[in-house]
Amino acid sequence: MIEATSCGGVVIFRGKILLLYKNYKNRYEGWVLPKGTVEEGEEYKDTALREVREETGSQADIIKYIGKSQYTFNIPSDTVIKDVHWYLMMADSYYSKPQREEYFTDSGFYKYHEAYHLLKFANEKQILEKAYSEYIDLKRSNLWGNPKYF
Repeated sequence: MIEATSCGGVVIFRGKILLLYKNYKNRYEGWVLPKGTVEEGEEYKDTALREVREETGSQADIIKYIGKSQYTFNIPSDTVIKDVHWYLMMADSYYSKPQREEYFTDSGFYKYHEAYHLLKFANEKQILEKAYSEYIDLKRSNLWGNPKYF
């Protein structure tokens, strides 16, 4: 069994959530949240920011840690257990450009209900629910976007 760790972000701008569409040689298609593998010596929050920037081109700031999801998948020689650490992030615009080298063919910001139904994986839907709830709480408290908060 192989253990792997990734970090990613639920990126929000003006109430909309950033998603990526992945299409790998027509074997896998689906909308996902941006995430990627932790590099040697890198802190989780730095991985999350780097991966969001690399995969989407979006500039974002971390607002708070949301939690961890876990899933397993098989490779020819073994089973991989992956932990993903998620952060709620605020983007500075609606700009996004999918990273073609990672087989992302589309990206964009979607309303919560659209994003929820577009997401392919149940664990990412759960993270989205938690992150969006935090976002709503911060908005109600007038803390969203307040530099003093983060």
